[in-house]
Amino acid sequence: MSEIRVLLVDDHTLFRSGVNVLLQKHSEFEVVGEAADSLQGVQRAADLQPDVVLLDLHMPGISGKDAVKQFLEAALQANIVMLTVSENADDLINSLRAGASGYLLKNIETETLLDSIRRAADGDSVVSAQMTGKLVRGLQSTREAPPEQEKDTLSPREREILAHLTKGHSNKQIARNLDVAESTVKIHVQHILRKLNLSSRVQAAVYAIEQGFSSS
Repeated sequence: MSEIRVLLVDDHTLFRSGVNVLLQKHSEFEVVGEAADSLQGVQRAADLQPDVVLLDLHMPGISGKDAVKQFLEAALQANIVMLTVSENADDLINSLRAGASGYLLKNIETETLLDSIRRAADGDSVVSAQMTGKLVRGLQSTREAPPEQEKDTLSPREREILAHLTKGHSNKQIARNLDVAESTVKIHVQHILRKLNLSSRVQAAVYAIEQGFSSS
């Protein structure tokens, strides 16, 4: 199993050093670089092509949420995870809408952080438990529901997978539960997002809850 390549982007040197030391204790992670602001981080992402970027939200220069799209363009395979102190619902929603794969608070437990990086590298969305309620309320109040005909385009298997997303299941968990390949689940999730005109599996989960989907 290859190492998960991580880029740390945060203007606090001590915080970056602490996360670096933490990750280096685990052989499955490789910290490929650090940056003190978003502009420097985008350049390093282009050069280093990390699997996961841990990105602070508020830094000098371009803010984290405004830089997400630039990171995604610079490092096409990277999954961007915001790692921040901000518990503001707008910051959370704007970051995810910009294309971030996750939103974690800096008071997160060590094991939860490590597991979140693993899940983000696997393509899953990760959000701190404290922020989940704010995310659901925020998306419910601001997202326009997909037309009924878009809902009707979902296949039975896609509906089944969508139901599992409401429980926060990873692609690996869904594949195991449905006895299919993980790559097959990834393809179905991509199809679901495209058909419903949504940008993330988190939004898909909110939509599923609103529409009354539930997994057995």
